[in-house]
This record gives sequence, C-alpha cells and structure tokens, in this order.
Amino acid sequence: MNLLDEQYTKTPFYGVRKMTAWLNEVEKESVNVKRIQRLLRLMGLEAIYQKPRLSPAAVGHRIYPYLLRGVKIERVNQVWSTDITCIRLQSGFVYLVAVIDWFSRDVLSWEISTTRETDFCVSTLERALTLGQPEIFNTEQGAQCTSRALTQILQTRESTISMDGRGRALDNIFVERLWRSVKSEEVYLHDYEDLPQAIKELGNYFQFYNYDRLHQSLNYRTPAAIYQPGAVKQGSS
Repeated sequence: MNLLDEQYTKTPFYGVRKMTAWLNEVEKESVNVKRIQRLLRLMGLEAIYQKPRLSPAAVGHRIYPYLLRGVKIERVNQVWSTDITCIRLQSGFVYLVAVIDWFSRDVLSWEISTTRETDFCVSTLERALTLGQPEIFNTEQGAQCTSRALTQILQTRESTISMDGRGRALDNIFVERLWRSVKSEEVYLHDYEDLPQAIKELGNYFQFYNYDRLHQSLNYRTPAAIYQPGAVKQGSS
C-alpha cells in the first residue's frame, strides 16, 4: 500500500493494470490484478480519468454544478475548495482534509481523522470561516462534502456552492497540487509512527507551506503573505 500510494502521487493516471505491471516489473513484487484493485479501493484511489475520491456521494445528497470552468481567479476569498486524501502511518492510514484559498494557495485550515465521518470536514470549514468567507466554495462529490451539515453552513453564509464534475480530476486542481506537495515534501520523507506524530509533523509542514515555502506561481512569495500577512494559524487534530 505504501508503494501504491507513492506511485499514485507520481503517476495518478495509472489504472489497476498499469499499477500491477509496475509492481511486477519494476518493484519485483509478485501481485495480481485483483489484489491491486482491492488495495486501491481500500485506499480510495482511482486513475485520473475517474476522479480520485475517498467516498461515494450519499443517496439523497444534492449535487451542485461545477461553476469554475473558465473563471479567472483574481482575488483572495473569491474561491475556496476542499478535498480529502489518505495519509499513511506505520500501522495503517488516516484521512486528511484541508480548505485552501485558490488565489493565494493559503491552507486556511486542516484536520486529520481516523474515520471518514462528516464531522471533521465540518469543523475544518468552520475554522476556515473564522478567517474570511468565500464567494464560491468548491468541493468533490463525496458524502462528507455533499452533506447537509456542510452545505447548510455555506448557504447560511451566502457562499455559492460548486462541485467537481464526475470523472474530472482537474476541477479541483489546486487541492490536487497541494496533496502532491504534502506527500512528496513531507509524508514520504517520514515514517509516522502514530496519529500524534502525524498531527505534529503535518502541523509543522503547513506552517512552512503557508509562511516559508516560496511559490513560483505567486512570483516567489508565500501564501500567507498574500492571504493574511502577519497571521499565525495552527492546524488541529
């Protein structure tokens, strides 16, 4: 599963058969297609032509249209988005959710959970809303992000809700890029023993990401310098 997680970050367009062939030919692991299919499903990973998602949309949850195609991002709080990814520990995997501002790339809030319940997505959104309010909030179509508990908060704030199109992995491109940075620059360089260590190390990384990591797309400035100069934000468990 660790090998699959790392390779998926490098080549998210690999499907089950390519992942199986890669493990057999490159890593010399004797595995079959059915096993790789089962492990990828367990981790919530699908090839890029079918958007990676860690949970299916729940029956009865409203799905909103995607509103950001062709939209020019010109200011902070114009668009926020959120998504969930898996983070490996020595003893298994946990789930990480984050809210990011598209213009500044600032990670406004994040949280780790051992389960995929709705609560940790809701609390992450509520903390982000203490910093500002988005004109448009974009999410994936998983059950956590389409829940009434989350969408009602946005409706109360009069934020417009947008959701990724089914099968369009790049609709939430800024969060996808964030996950790639988090995993290649932090997660894969460590071997988290347990949940407290993961929370501590990821907290340090997000402080670095917001306040010290220069972004070429931001003319080599930091996200925090653009979004909220001087503010100090901390993640939580």
